[in-house]
Amino acid sequence: TALSDYSYDNHLRWLSHWLEALDIRGATLVCQNWGSLLGLRLATDHPDRFNRIIVGNGMLPTGETRVPASFKVWKAFASRSPWFPVSKMVQLGTERTLSRRELAAYEAPFPRDEYKGGARAFPALIPTSQSDASGAANREAWRKLEKWRKPFITCFSSGDPITRGVDRQMQRRIPGAHGQPHMSLPGGHFLQEDSPNSFARVIIDALKHEMAA
Repeated sequence: TALSDYSYDNHLRWLSHWLEALDIRGATLVCQNWGSLLGLRLATDHPDRFNRIIVGNGMLPTGETRVPASFKVWKAFASRSPWFPVSKMVQLGTERTLSRRELAAYEAPFPRDEYKGGARAFPALIPTSQSDASGAANREAWRKLEKWRKPFITCFSSGDPITRGVDRQMQRRIPGAHGQPHMSLPGGHFLQEDSPNSFARVIIDALKHEMAA
């Protein structure tokens, strides 16, 4: 419940400990949204444990580029609004209408408002200026990604205002992205809700390709 529990560095330490404790190797990283901010750092810190990366509507911001106005609005809302309906915000990020049971599932982890600390804290952790400490660490991660030659696949939605165009930047900058079957799927920010089967197919096909090789 404490906002102070949520930091970029804390989550990376926890994930690194988990990765090493389970001794995970040969992994396929599939990441979206904050999964990309954490996952791409994790992969560049532990490259020997990952065989490929698949990014859907995700990024690794460094604070060097201007953030979209939509993100600024979201960040302010998360930190200041007394009303924080998680399920309705997920619905705003999808194009299809979620069922009542699906909406209830998104609310289920939060028995009371004070348990929404993580959902409120994460937007403020995204580096938006070069002075942010995590921005410097992310710039170092990008230097590693620019040498990444293992398969790197992007699968972005056509209607996401937050990450639009980031896929093309990754395709240009990351060697492992060259010649990969990049895809654009219909939907909003949460492509796993709008195009779940197609997104899953991208992952399955990538794994089949490894097995065939």
